[in-house]
Amino acid sequence: MKFNHEPLTVAKRNDHIECVHSGSVAVVDTTGRLIAYAGDPAAYTFSRSALKPFQALPFTLAGGIQKFGFTEQQTALMCASHSGEDVHVHAVSDMLAKADCTEQDLRCGCHMPERFLNGEAAPPGFVMDQRHNNCSGKHAGFLAYCQMGGYSIDDYLDPSHFLQREIVKVVSDLSETSPIHFWYGTDGCSAPNIGLPLSRLAKIWARFSAARRDADELERGMATLADAMMNWPEMYSGSGRADNVLTRAGRGKWVSKTGAQGVRCVGARAHGLGIALKVGSGDYPTAYAVTIEVMRQLGILDAETTSELQEWREPVLRNCNGSAVGQLSCDFKLKYV
Repeated sequence: MKFNHEPLTVAKRNDHIECVHSGSVAVVDTTGRLIAYAGDPAAYTFSRSALKPFQALPFTLAGGIQKFGFTEQQTALMCASHSGEDVHVHAVSDMLAKADCTEQDLRCGCHMPERFLNGEAAPPGFVMDQRHNNCSGKHAGFLAYCQMGGYSIDDYLDPSHFLQREIVKVVSDLSETSPIHFWYGTDGCSAPNIGLPLSRLAKIWARFSAARRDADELERGMATLADAMMNWPEMYSGSGRADNVLTRAGRGKWVSKTGAQGVRCVGARAHGLGIALKVGSGDYPTAYAVTIEVMRQLGILDAETTSELQEWREPVLRNCNGSAVGQLSCDFKLKYV
């Protein structure tokens, strides 16, 4: 399949162009109407971790949060790509205990905590396990759903498992896309993942962020998850990470979610819009910069908030000594429909 991506950012080193990162952006309203775009808004992409709130939705709709007494922080953690900080690991441990499960029941594999990848030394005797995986909150929610419904837990990641089929149904209904038109793959945490056009991914994020607690059951479920993410961004992200910083800057007006390989989504509650983008190279700094620039061009960000997020919008590129050696900047204009 060919993609009609367009250049989105330019990386310069000592004022010379070193890299050009291309991709596509789709901005839609809650009905799925395309509002603006860059590149190819119909381009398919795996949703990766941008799918997480919708993977948590069957559990939420089934009353699992109330049944197991998950806190709002733990509710946000079900949607998390977290940093493996102590607060995340302790919360996952409690979620597993509430569901009468253990770390060994998880099937997500291990991740090194973010802080140790960024130079902090691991303390003596530190042992990494699956709770440190950035998807462990999602998997704890999966296990709780299975325990609640009496479904098997050994194969909870099998695409034919009842839980995974419910997730496909939820995404199909929200995106108004037949499951036969989805891409199907396996995510980094071994969970099934869904690929769909950017415009449809943007639609489910528009509907997610605009959901209200005083509406029907589906909207109440989405609002429960969206509110938890907006209220506790450090739980579904981590200290100093982009989703934490961007969602905090929104002060309840939007929620942001990253996905691997250059996928990012934003649900702009105050504007009734969903944004989905894919950077073809998978470059994370480009994905962050483009997200903020799209929001700026749409008028979602005011001048003060744009300034607050400037280091993410136009990041300075540094070498291993911390010296500034280049600059990443956005180089695109949204097209309006």
